[in-house]
Amino acid sequence: MEPAQTIIRKLGGPSVVADLLGVHRTRVSSWQRSRKTGGTDGRVPQNHIPALLAHARAHHIDLAAEDFLLVEQSGGTRGRRTSKPDRQRADSPTAGKCILLIIGGGIAAYKSLDLIRRLRERGAEVRCILTPAGEEFVTKLAAGALANAVFTDLFDPQSEFDVGHIRLAREADLIVVAPATADLMAKMAGGHADDLATAVLLAADSPILLAPAMNPHMWARAATRRNVAQLAADGAAFVGPNAGEMAERGEAGTGRMAEPLEIVAAAEAMLAPAERPLAGKRVLVTSGPTLEAIDPVRYIGNRSSGRQGHAIAEAAARAGADVVLVSGPVALPDPPGVNVVKVESAREMLKAVEAALPADVAIFAAAVADWRVAEAGRQKLKKGEGGPPTFTMVENPDILASVAHRKAKRPKLVIGFAAETANVIANAKDKLKRKGCDWILANDVSPQAGVFGGDENTIHLVSAAGVGSWPTQTKNEVASTLVARIAENLGAKP
Repeated sequence: MEPAQTIIRKLGGPSVVADLLGVHRTRVSSWQRSRKTGGTDGRVPQNHIPALLAHARAHHIDLAAEDFLLVEQSGGTRGRRTSKPDRQRADSPTAGKCILLIIGGGIAAYKSLDLIRRLRERGAEVRCILTPAGEEFVTKLAAGALANAVFTDLFDPQSEFDVGHIRLAREADLIVVAPATADLMAKMAGGHADDLATAVLLAADSPILLAPAMNPHMWARAATRRNVAQLAADGAAFVGPNAGEMAERGEAGTGRMAEPLEIVAAAEAMLAPAERPLAGKRVLVTSGPTLEAIDPVRYIGNRSSGRQGHAIAEAAARAGADVVLVSGPVALPDPPGVNVVKVESAREMLKAVEAALPADVAIFAAAVADWRVAEAGRQKLKKGEGGPPTFTMVENPDILASVAHRKAKRPKLVIGFAAETANVIANAKDKLKRKGCDWILANDVSPQAGVFGGDENTIHLVSAAGVGSWPTQTKNEVASTLVARIAENLGAKP
């Protein structure tokens, strides 16, 4: 029986599942059909798994994370995942490495089972620590069927006879925490060591990669932001969180754990031999939106999340550049190894950009507001009998054009973004001429494209030499591709 069929049966049938998820019954039934007939080949869509697991737990239904897992086995037959990797990828930086995976207590823990398989198929030895809360979501048996070894207890006499938590910390080439819950990150930031996971993390001198996962309100809390900033300052790297629907019905925002392949890509990047093609270069990046005050409460803004600009800054830093990131208000951790200057308005951003010059490369990924209110109210504007207020709008400074047309301190390579909703390439070519920059990275930001706040981007690089269209990539992949092109342009071998 396929996983979708089993899960639907356990939960009470297609109608019950459809009502639970707020979708039509036919959509649930389609999970049991093949892709050729519009189905999902027996797979439950990943965005629905947290809600189904949460419902099963609340109603004491015998349903576990491993029930959702389906793989292609040799000979083309399908079945449950086993501890044997599907294939070995000797060219992966994870091949032959020891990766310690710490699974925290969140509904996203079900993804960690797939993460284990993805790492092992790339040749990694995966050891797993289940936190006490993590064991509430993933069983030791399920993790042990996939990982090389599983540990749970700080005071286990069999593993602690030789101070096993120190050995686990020392033998790992990389420690991955997925999901990294708000509680677990708070303990890490505070230096706690009251269970096996936190003791290992405190004793570790190997790199640490965190994949945060929590409710959007928890992610946005000041306490969490402080903890993230502290962990980044301590040298931890982050992947995600992503934006999307939460396990709780009706909840959406930034807080979803990164997908397993995104975490694998981040792990591979951290374990890859260091290449620093931009060593000795100074790179300036702008990111996020700008907010233009109407009064002390209201403002004019846009939907930019800053993900692309922050990813570019982080990729440039990994490539060895001295990076200055001028960022508008975003709900993202500061990229490690980057000098971040936080601003709010377009005028503040221009001032920070000019202060950061000279630079070898300037990349303007920020979504700068084109206009602002000529005179922002000093007090909150109140409703009155005269109807809504009228505003006189004035144009904001054109940061990209002002830097591109500089006579002194002009970067060798000035790169802008063209966020368009129609005629993407034609408008980008026009912008290239008007702004005087060297490259324009054009993308479609219409609502159906899902770029603002999303995880993927489709880029068209427009320059005097022509147009190069890149395949749809994650924003981290776009950043890496761009940095490689920049290194090539500057004469460095990426």
